[in-house]
Amino acid sequence: MASPSLVLVLAAGEGTRMRSQTPKVLHPVLGRPMLGHVLHAASALNPEHTIVVTGSGRVEVEEWLSYAWPHVVAIEQAERRGTGHAVRVALEAFSERVQNLTGDVVVLTGDTPLLTGDALEKLFNEHHASGAATTVLTATLDNPNGYGRIVRDADGDVVGIVEHKDATSAELLISEINSGMYVFSVEPLRAALAQLTTTNSQGEEYLTDVLAIQRSAGFRVTASVLESAVEILGVNDRSQLADATRIMQSRINRTWMLAGVTITDPQSTWIETEAVIARDVTILPGCHIQGKTAIAEGAVVGPDSTLQDCTVDEGASVVRSHALGAHIGKEASVGPFSFLRPGAELHEKAKAGAYVEIKNSVIGRGSKVPHLSYVGDATIGTGSNIGAATVFVNYDGVQKHHTIVGDGVRIGSDTMLVAPVSIGDGAYTAAGSVITDDVPAGAMGVGRARQRNILGWVRHKRPGSASDKAAAQSNEDQETE
Repeated sequence: MASPSLVLVLAAGEGTRMRSQTPKVLHPVLGRPMLGHVLHAASALNPEHTIVVTGSGRVEVEEWLSYAWPHVVAIEQAERRGTGHAVRVALEAFSERVQNLTGDVVVLTGDTPLLTGDALEKLFNEHHASGAATTVLTATLDNPNGYGRIVRDADGDVVGIVEHKDATSAELLISEINSGMYVFSVEPLRAALAQLTTTNSQGEEYLTDVLAIQRSAGFRVTASVLESAVEILGVNDRSQLADATRIMQSRINRTWMLAGVTITDPQSTWIETEAVIARDVTILPGCHIQGKTAIAEGAVVGPDSTLQDCTVDEGASVVRSHALGAHIGKEASVGPFSFLRPGAELHEKAKAGAYVEIKNSVIGRGSKVPHLSYVGDATIGTGSNIGAATVFVNYDGVQKHHTIVGDGVRIGSDTMLVAPVSIGDGAYTAAGSVITDDVPAGAMGVGRARQRNILGWVRHKRPGSASDKAAAQSNEDQETE
């Protein structure tokens, strides 16, 4: 398939109905800004050059482009005088960089996140097959209110596009609408842009007027009709953003299910665009798979779990837990109610159990942190067990310090490991200890005061209390025996 010389994405609009300080085209739909979705779809055409026309929110949009799509050129439309003006400004500015721009120009809108590469390939191929100067992407709507109408002649070619506010009563009955996206042959486009006027209800240079100008000059104009109008739905407010997100959710989930992933409740499962999921993965209800998360074959996620930028290896399980930037090894288990923070790494068959928080730490093969513990800035060897309510005390108020726990270690419940400290292979710590010094291999570390009992303390300090009465009754019972 031939490629267009230029893809030009219009992204200069104010987006006032979003009521947001974030530029409209940067609002995300399942992990990717709307503009990113459009650029991703356009990449299917393999264009020689890509331009984004910026305006409102220019600084933020251009900063995002610089790291997300560094090969894309941003050109500012300083004065927003309509879509035709935006295309003309972009072509004039870009022509200074590319002296001999020839071929085809594809014009897209930056607020249509449901657009697909398949739709653009169909549009581009039909344009070439027709020999037209311009091909417009269209769709048929049951309720076309607010959209520009496609006016055709008896042969089915496009005569022009009439904006809703400028349409006659007869034209308002037309159900085929303009998507705002086109393929133009560049020279007829330049000639028509030079003839645009502002004699319309908005006082703007309409790109749609190009089609009628070209028809008057004897050029052919055709349309490529989408099977589903969903792909060209624009987003102008938060309600429409939610609608687009829900459609994208269904589209992504269906793709993964057809690829062999079990999603038991698609409506409550949200998978972002950059995630990668192997076959025979099971995702239970209420899960959010975000960022560049990768889940390997046979893993089970959920219910009610969030994974963001995580790697989950074969056969691992994550139950009712939240993980950010973590690596969950083969057949490892997480949860319920665990929190894995960046740098948490669970090796094969390791466990992070109920109410466990781990950050910047390695949990070795087969080692377990079963419940109610915090592990920070630590390395735990193989086959070790961290007792309930253990805290790795890693922060002294100024710096973070590291703890090393060897292989086959048994940390007693309610132990405080005050870093920097090292627990040797096969060592134990006594329950309730505060460990401030290294424990040699095979030793028992005890860091607690000897217990002493103060007899009669309740009678002297809490006379008449419920405790005093219970103690007195117990003493009386023992005397009776």
